[in-house]
Amino acid sequence: MTGRGACAVAALLAAQPAAALAETGNEPPIVVTGARGETIEQAPGSEEGLDAARIRESVNIVSVEDSLRYLPSLLVRKRHIGDTQAPLATRTSGVGASARSLVYVDGVLVSALIGNNNSFAAPRWGIVSPEEIARVDVLYGPFAAAYPGNSIGAVVNIATRLPNGPTAAALVQGQRQRFRQYGTDDGFSAWRAAASWGGREGPLAWFLSANHVAGRGQPLAYAIVARPAGAGAAGTPVTGAFADVNRTGAPIFVIGASGIEEQRQDNLGLRLAFDLGPRLRLSYRGALFLNDTEAGAETYLRDGSGSPVFAGALNIEGRPAGVPAGAFSNNVYLQDQRHSLHALTLEGRGGRLDWRAIATRYGYGHDVQRIPSGALPAAAAGGAGSIVRMDGTGWTTLDLLARRRGEGGGHDLSFGAHGDRFALSNNRFATADWRGGGEGALVQAARGRTRTLALWAQDRWTLAPRWSLTLGGRYEWWRAWSGFNFSAAPALSAAPPERRQQGFSPKASLAWEAGGWSATLSAAQAWRFPTVSELYQAIATGPTITVPDPDLRAERARSAELAIGRGFTRGRVRLSLFEERIADALISQSAPLVPGQTTLFNYVQNVPRVRTRGLELVAEGRDLLLDGLDLAGSVTLADPEVLSDPAFPAAEGRMLPQVPRRRATLVLTYRPSAAASVTVAGRYASRSFATIDNSDTVGHTFQGFEGYLVIDARATWRLGRHVEAAIGVENLTDDRYFLFHPFPQRSLTAEIGFRW
Repeated sequence: MTGRGACAVAALLAAQPAAALAETGNEPPIVVTGARGETIEQAPGSEEGLDAARIRESVNIVSVEDSLRYLPSLLVRKRHIGDTQAPLATRTSGVGASARSLVYVDGVLVSALIGNNNSFAAPRWGIVSPEEIARVDVLYGPFAAAYPGNSIGAVVNIATRLPNGPTAAALVQGQRQRFRQYGTDDGFSAWRAAASWGGREGPLAWFLSANHVAGRGQPLAYAIVARPAGAGAAGTPVTGAFADVNRTGAPIFVIGASGIEEQRQDNLGLRLAFDLGPRLRLSYRGALFLNDTEAGAETYLRDGSGSPVFAGALNIEGRPAGVPAGAFSNNVYLQDQRHSLHALTLEGRGGRLDWRAIATRYGYGHDVQRIPSGALPAAAAGGAGSIVRMDGTGWTTLDLLARRRGEGGGHDLSFGAHGDRFALSNNRFATADWRGGGEGALVQAARGRTRTLALWAQDRWTLAPRWSLTLGGRYEWWRAWSGFNFSAAPALSAAPPERRQQGFSPKASLAWEAGGWSATLSAAQAWRFPTVSELYQAIATGPTITVPDPDLRAERARSAELAIGRGFTRGRVRLSLFEERIADALISQSAPLVPGQTTLFNYVQNVPRVRTRGLELVAEGRDLLLDGLDLAGSVTLADPEVLSDPAFPAAEGRMLPQVPRRRATLVLTYRPSAAASVTVAGRYASRSFATIDNSDTVGHTFQGFEGYLVIDARATWRLGRHVEAAIGVENLTDDRYFLFHPFPQRSLTAEIGFRW
């Protein structure tokens, strides 16, 4: 452990930012500890959460995923405001394993389980705006039978507001950062405007929201070329390159920045609820997400006349270096998205029986990305390129849930049924004009379907006044079909056969409570079936193919946790010991496509055995030292290891990709009055690795994964009864770190809002 890491872990040994904060009128805030209350799912295992008031007070929240920033053991890889590729990492899985976590909004799935990656398979956070949040809760581990095996890492439940009377709000936010790295020295800004209106007339309640984001983010990528070992006079002499090393330590030149996104996004939401009777409610949620993004590039290279140079046979610092057209243009693109969500919920509550039925449909109505194939600067105006369409991709789900409470606190039974269907439609066409031309010949295609049906039940049995036992099980039937892969060059055309698999996931949890103490021992098995893109999506780049594997087996996770907690008058503490073992883990790695070949291909494979064990300490204290001073934080220590990998023996004994050994958070909030608060918060993680064999030994470089210590601050105050204002700083100490991509540097935020 480095000196900085040791200091960070020691300093952040304090507790979880999961206290809920509620306000009534103009009275001082009241911090409420504990879980979110009983639900139909009645999930065992560790749980943390925040309510809307606490989130507004402590987090510089611009989008919904920001609400998870200081919760224990979590990381949302949000690279800038408006990022549509922001997967969730948990204490046992990295940002490349998006299918090992679940995100719900009012029981509606917004996790994109069409893939297991950190690009198009990131959760669809943009379908809901921050102003809708009532509460956010996180369940750790696959210990609840109500959730599929994708709950291996965590389940995020976002509950939104439904007004009982007239309500309206308007908010304007702005952010500005000065980003300095290599040859980039520029200001990058973003702003957001949001409005909402809700009310109730008799049995009908409604809530409408509109959210607009516009901004320009810092570079997401750098253009690099290998730095030749030998000198020479060949090529056009240029200046401006930066000598560095890549993540494996090989010498490189950094010659420019790319992936500089300018975005305009809109999120429109509608929620309706109609009380059909005193115990019966029908509700609808609709949302429309619009995204218009243009990503550009800048070169650091200049020729003898001072003109910018992007490609060609060049001479850099007396070394001949060939720069291909794709060095910059691979991260130059136009993106136009129109996604929609529809969900219908019918729920009833009785004396002993509660039930709920949820049907959802998420669709990629229009999803187009245009990419040039020529060299800049000429390609910026148009020319040959490609068009990637994902129109028709999406998913449909149906959940039936019920809970029956026994008499006298005995058996408490939950049960239900689930069905889902995921569809992938990914086509790439050639075009004569990448900026506005029509579709030409089909270059690549990936299509397929998956479906899962499940039945589950879970019974919580009160054994004695201080003891309870929860037993459950989930049986799932999985099917994959209609797979198709096509590539024009290199040639590929395949239609894999239909696949079917089924599995049973038992769950058990024993809990004890007495005198403010609690202890819970949980164990579970979970099956995580392959996603449609892991099975069927082939991506051709030049002469090689990133290949899918239609014969992938499901991951089988066996997880256990011992959680010991103690509640106090002004706080609480929890220590969890956890272990997760996964057989046939689905991880991307390099290996021969055909046994005996020496050529390596990059693709998702079943790794026979991996394991992560560790501990998580969370705690909170309220009114410490003086009234209004609260402290919360967490520390997570993990040992992620590849136990067996015959296809790639170099990975055995190495750390799992993107899972750090140490993480910590700290949130310090002081309320000098009922109308004002000041928060200082910290996030720490030790370095991790991008590759399964940990061959990326350099973290502080593009595509590297390094440790970070980020300090944020926020001050809020009320200006009268209805107006609130806030200012904040993200990355106060200007830590310049990489998690594959360069992350934002010091950023200033400001906001003013009206709530009625």
